[in-house]
Amino acid sequence: MGTEDRTAAGQKPKPLVGVRVIEFGTLIAGPFCARILAEFGAEVIKIESPEGGDPLRQWRKLHEGTSLWWYVQARNKKSVALNLKDPEAVAAARKLCASADIVIENFRPGVMEKLGLGWEALSAENPGLVMVRLSGFGQTGPMASKPGFGAIGESMGGLRYVTGFPDRPPVKSGISIGDSIAGLWGAIGALMALRHREVNGGEGQLVDVALYEAVFAMMESMVPEFAVAGMVRERTGNVMPGITPSNTHTTRDGVHIVIGANGDAIFRRLALAMERPDLAEDTSLAGNAGRSARAEELYAIIDAWVAAHDAAQILPLLEAADVPATQVYSVADMFRDAQFAARGMLEETRLADGTAFTMPGVVPRLEGTPGGTEWLGPKLGEHGFEVLSALGLDPDLVARLCPERPA
Repeated sequence: MGTEDRTAAGQKPKPLVGVRVIEFGTLIAGPFCARILAEFGAEVIKIESPEGGDPLRQWRKLHEGTSLWWYVQARNKKSVALNLKDPEAVAAARKLCASADIVIENFRPGVMEKLGLGWEALSAENPGLVMVRLSGFGQTGPMASKPGFGAIGESMGGLRYVTGFPDRPPVKSGISIGDSIAGLWGAIGALMALRHREVNGGEGQLVDVALYEAVFAMMESMVPEFAVAGMVRERTGNVMPGITPSNTHTTRDGVHIVIGANGDAIFRRLALAMERPDLAEDTSLAGNAGRSARAEELYAIIDAWVAAHDAAQILPLLEAADVPATQVYSVADMFRDAQFAARGMLEETRLADGTAFTMPGVVPRLEGTPGGTEWLGPKLGEHGFEVLSALGLDPDLVARLCPERPA
């Protein structure tokens, strides 16, 4: 099933070429999950409402009426505009699902069932189907029907409780990290389910991702520490308790830098770079436990040393000493950085009107069959006529469902 191989002659096809994905969903978690698959060759057909499409088209910074974020989040996807209140449009969507390997949706549980597009209905027609369902609280449990966004998942999953400074309320990350983590788990689940289908007799299955669980799964040792020791991890600002030294410091010229010198040999090199041989030779600081016991003292020393230098001095000193350190980057810093350039992490292209456009490169890097960008996020319904005609639907029906055939 799925799209043709669009790779250039002599190149290996992307790893997911031949996989067809139908995306129902809006904004972040479901579309991000599908974006990952699209970047690595899957044919992703995004079903959107004819009334404006995915709201992400209008989120954050716009260019000529379209979100700059949209062009990245929907890259390599095909847009089909269907009014799912129309039974014939629903029938067309169902036929698309019957041709698919994966269906991704991130509506509140029950919405797809009301449309006749739930797991039971779709899997009965397509037993090999993998269906990825992303929701606030999962498809089961007492909270399943409640609305839940990334902010709720981050809060209930434990991330926000430990983020910030101890004397202030919890803070959020500057991005919608909970939604993106859920999207990653969805993509991982889809690929594992496809692998199972390949080796265990062609059976599809449901992948159920709850946003709060996606975040909760990232919370390191929080659960066993509480279960065994009754310890509740608290907010600690930029310090990682028990791992010393690892902190953010500010230079004389106001640049924030992170120094991670919590390895025993690395700490010794940092101490010598600071011209503090007494710290390097202090046996009580030779191990992490001893350093953590004197964390406040050590951070005061490092703070003072960093504050006495400009960033242009301190970073080369740390590099020469082989101590992991970096300036805390803004996006402007990324555009000036040689590492980002060398790794192709700032991919340059142009929008349809000729405007220069830079977007994030594709992650992860596959040496043999890398992902990439085929086209930017499409116009609403841009591929409807093409996709529905290929299903063999009546031409008059296709013309009614897709009244604006792209030129």
